[in-house]
Amino acid sequence: MTPIDYLQFVLAPQVVNGLALGVAVVLVALGLTIIFGMLDVINMSHGEFYAIGAYAALALGAAGIGFWFLLVLVPVLMIPLGMAAERLLIRPVFDTKDRHVTTLLVTFGLGLIVEDVLKIVFGANTQRPPTPIPGATEILGIILPNYRLFLILVGAAIVLGVAFVVYKTRLGAMVRAAAFDRNMAASLGVPVSLVYAGTFAFGVSLAGLAGVLLAPIYSVFPTMGRDFILLAFTVVIVGGMGSIWGAVVAGLLLTQVQALASLVISPVWTDPIVFGTMVAFLVFRPQGLFGRLGHA
Repeated sequence: MTPIDYLQFVLAPQVVNGLALGVAVVLVALGLTIIFGMLDVINMSHGEFYAIGAYAALALGAAGIGFWFLLVLVPVLMIPLGMAAERLLIRPVFDTKDRHVTTLLVTFGLGLIVEDVLKIVFGANTQRPPTPIPGATEILGIILPNYRLFLILVGAAIVLGVAFVVYKTRLGAMVRAAAFDRNMAASLGVPVSLVYAGTFAFGVSLAGLAGVLLAPIYSVFPTMGRDFILLAFTVVIVGGMGSIWGAVVAGLLLTQVQALASLVISPVWTDPIVFGTMVAFLVFRPQGLFGRLGHA
């Protein structure tokens, strides 16, 4: 195989696959970085909310609701679910002395419950909804699935939209103010409790949207949240807690490392490389790429 053939038929498709996986991870990590980084809540059930979104899309799709409507409907349905979880489970333990440990245990328990409920309701078998955009497109001699191209484009649009809301709107300013100093924000008239509940629900809604988008590629099964949550946490830590752009950069870089490393070493070693990167950041740069020390 000539170098050009290797570039065209091996390296380039692997880069595109890594980009598609990177966008998938970023979509899951977006909600996590908002909840984990801005509210200082370790939401171990985030992967299960992602799974709920995928199963909701699967069930509603089987009932005859189209994919394009599901992209709007499922995230909207996730909002009251997220607000209920915040009010009933997170808020009662939010002001405890060991908040991080307590919220971690509470959301971990919630994740286990949700996973078992999904097994009972839908069964343990893997299911996959039909690809909403079939076929493939040839770009510079590379055959690329149309839906993966769509995922990359819509993922970029979602990231830009979330960044605009967080950094350029009054609502985003209130969220950042409440995250920086909740008491000062409350004294200035910011409805902190509502902002916290809304922010948690927004993060959950993003997880549900990711479930809708990724189900046709990665299939749907009760433990699907585990596959992405560890990598999503790695992305949040490496990128910097609370930094949307950090999550984007870290997600794309780490998945490219996985994709390209699998060309030269056994795939079983790609995950240890990624998690080893996270450990290195925790030791030598705990604030991550775009975070800051002392963030709360």
